[in-house]
Amino acid sequence: MSQFTSRRRMLFGTAAVGAGALLAGCTSNEPSDEESASSQNEQPAADDKPGKQVTIGYAGPQADHGWLNAVNLNAKNRAEKYEDVTLEVTEGSNDTATQIGQIETLINKKVDVLVILPADGKALTQVGLKAMRAGIPVVNLDRIFNSPQAYRCWIGGDNYGMGLNAGHYIGEKLKHKKTARVVELAGLDNLPLTKERTQGFDDALKNYPNIEKVARQAADFTVESGQAKMAQLLQAQSEFDALWNHDDDQGVGALRAIEQAGRDEFLMVGGAGSLAAFQAIEQDNGVLKATVLYPPSMAASAIDLARALGQGKGVGGLAEFEIPSSLTLYSAVVDKENVDQYMSTGFK
Repeated sequence: MSQFTSRRRMLFGTAAVGAGALLAGCTSNEPSDEESASSQNEQPAADDKPGKQVTIGYAGPQADHGWLNAVNLNAKNRAEKYEDVTLEVTEGSNDTATQIGQIETLINKKVDVLVILPADGKALTQVGLKAMRAGIPVVNLDRIFNSPQAYRCWIGGDNYGMGLNAGHYIGEKLKHKKTARVVELAGLDNLPLTKERTQGFDDALKNYPNIEKVARQAADFTVESGQAKMAQLLQAQSEFDALWNHDDDQGVGALRAIEQAGRDEFLMVGGAGSLAAFQAIEQDNGVLKATVLYPPSMAASAIDLARALGQGKGVGGLAEFEIPSSLTLYSAVVDKENVDQYMSTGFK
């Protein structure tokens, strides 16, 4: 038996030991009565009892966006909760060549497990394959590699579900109107996730024949682009009933444009779950009435998964001996009715 084969069997083939908090976070739409909806970093870590020492290599993005910064912080803070985890963190990068070099350095250091949020899933597939072939299991975070052979487990958000839930929320709010007009402020159109969010939104609206989507603008997930593109939408559309904005960071700019235009005849639904969005929803004195989650806590759960792999454990709550090959997080809608539960999870 080769060293590679034996190591893979050791890491992937042992019986399940509980990590029940993980699946509770990944499958529940809302916290239970017994749990507070505190931030991922305040929740009990999965299977806290110290075990085998595990070195996890973490290669994340450049923190040039509120959500991306929150992802990195969730990973680091989660690792600090474990006495048996050492986290080797690379400097975040959105440059594929730089990130590939950083991951190769972690492979050469012979870390036990890798957690990778690739700048570009397609471009980094080969380095994921390299790690797996070296016997280092990879937890692929959010942006997915092109080949399932490049990772042991994928965990990420549900982009289609974001659009679907945003569409249903808006549809239910407007179903009493004889006719209704909605507009969409999307993200970067060259990203598959943007197209998935739009597709989910469009599919949801098919259930509401009284609603017509009359305009769509693509921004690029920044405050500046959100303001500029929203201003264009407002100029082109003299009146509409609802706006879905894909991203709460660009939503800050969108709200500026809305305020400057003096418009308030519509409701707005955001995306991701920023603290600023939660606070605006709680105050309820503007157009923003809800946001659809894309939780950065997925990075904390990725650390849980990596630790379980390094210790040869599974996930509590499942009959199987192995951790799942993929975990898709739920895109809950947060509005005034439940925002208090989620407030501490909001990212800046």
